[in-house]
Amino acid sequence: MNFQIHIPTAAILGPALAVFALVALVRHRRASPDWQGGSLVLRVITALYAAAVASLTFFPLWIYGGDYRNQAEWIGQIQPIPLLLADMTMVPNVIMFMPLGFMLPLLLPRLNRSRTVLACALISLGIESVQLLQYIVFAMGRAVDVNDLIANTVGGLLGYAVLRAAQRGAATRRVLDKV
Repeated sequence: MNFQIHIPTAAILGPALAVFALVALVRHRRASPDWQGGSLVLRVITALYAAAVASLTFFPLWIYGGDYRNQAEWIGQIQPIPLLLADMTMVPNVIMFMPLGFMLPLLLPRLNRSRTVLACALISLGIESVQLLQYIVFAMGRAVDVNDLIANTVGGLLGYAVLRAAQRGAATRRVLDKV
């Protein structure tokens, strides 16, 4: 049986953001004791950022079956050798993870540079793993590249550096402390 199923981004991320908004609003209004690490505004910005990253890395979601299914081996989708095919395509990945390196320490103030970079690397590894799983299960054409992992981690480090530089100024520190 041949089939193609398209699951639009909004069908998944729209309801996810709506549920987040409801939960965040209720927890904020109740002043839940486990509601720590950043203001409601910062959490909303982070949720929107996470939705944007998910939209760029996991969607559109196509499911193929029968003759439409990609017959290429999944192992061919993995680029395991670092920097072998490094080029300017790594720049968008660096830029994509800079906000994460900036926002994580604001959400979780106890995160230092190494923990922030480690968190960015683990999140990037999670994204690459999900992309591989999507290829195996749905026969989608996403490649899994160690260079993406490197670029994302560098982006997180740069975002952290920008945050720390911004916190050196008194005016920006006051603004960031309120967020």
